[in-house]
Amino acid sequence: MFEGKAVVRETDMPEEMQCHAMELAYQALDLYEPSDHRSIAYHIKQEFDPAYGAAWHCVVGSNFGSCITHVFGNFIFFHVEMMEILVFKDGSDLEKNKEEAVGVVYDIQKQQQDKENSPLTRI
Repeated sequence: MFEGKAVVRETDMPEEMQCHAMELAYQALDLYEPSDHRSIAYHIKQEFDPAYGAAWHCVVGSNFGSCITHVFGNFIFFHVEMMEILVFKDGSDLEKNKEEAVGVVYDIQKQQQDKENSPLTRI
């Protein structure tokens, strides 16, 4: 196990969720070799999906860059010794609901315009 303390570099997660992410990282480091980044990332992701809903992503390594879009309140980037861990939830599952909501607003506006332009309402 890594003896180092987890240090948060960036986050917008609630504190309880941050603690859960770091606990899962320590669990994964107990279960897998520190060089097995894929298994560590998979372990964290598999625990986050049922706990906080689908579409979580996890990146583990010692030297990587990233440029991501995430759901507000669902991002943490921390390190334990030399290992860096990025956990975030993307908005792919929200996009459909957003499109549906926009579609409903559009339909309502269209109905109102049609009603105003109707020959029956002009009389």
